[in-house]
Amino acid sequence: MNVIVVKNQEEAAEKAFEIVKAGLENGSIKTLGLATGSTPLKLYEKMRGEDLDVSDVTTVNLDEYIGLDVNDSQSYNYFMQKELFNMVNFKESYLPNGMAQDLDAECERYEDIIAANPIDLQVLGLGTNAHIGFNEPGTSFDVKTHAVELTEATIEANKRFFEKAEDVPTHAISMGIATIMSAKQIVLMAFGEAKAEAVKQMIKGPISQECPASVLQNHANVTIIIDEAAASQL
Repeated sequence: MNVIVVKNQEEAAEKAFEIVKAGLENGSIKTLGLATGSTPLKLYEKMRGEDLDVSDVTTVNLDEYIGLDVNDSQSYNYFMQKELFNMVNFKESYLPNGMAQDLDAECERYEDIIAANPIDLQVLGLGTNAHIGFNEPGTSFDVKTHAVELTEATIEANKRFFEKAEDVPTHAISMGIATIMSAKQIVLMAFGEAKAEAVKQMIKGPISQECPASVLQNHANVTIIIDEAAASQL
């Protein structure tokens, strides 16, 4: 693991962008794996602000809520359109279909998309319980794209984005840990003191399903970019 400690999210976005831009310019990134939530926002801001030609680059997203239409303002599809896709000319962009009637078939379809577009670089955030994607503690390291029931902690963390608590989705489709680990390169960002324990366990703890992100210790090319608060327990 290559661990980079920065002062703030702006500096983190700069470091992450340097990695992404280098891969785009040298042609090593043909498929870019993307994340949602607040963690990558500054990175996407930088990508919007640059004159990047990504017309031959495909994107695949980590996850999507089950039960939210693509036009729902809280869906990850809507988020990605608003933050990146409407301004940047990717060749093709894929997210799981959270409205699929047959979730098992949708997960298989999404795995087929990734098999046809192997991920060259995957952007990740980190949950306070060390989840990556929506792979909560206890998730098998062997699982591929799957439907998941979100933990109370994750639902609680997501409440701030919704008007009413009952509107918060309880299930999602997520790339599995095996799918994430298939990426040739991974860049994970984490910020704030609330992430410090998860960061410590991810980097220094035992590799355990109880700390999903700890599996990244087994990956050959991972860059961890964290601010000083998130690094405070290292």
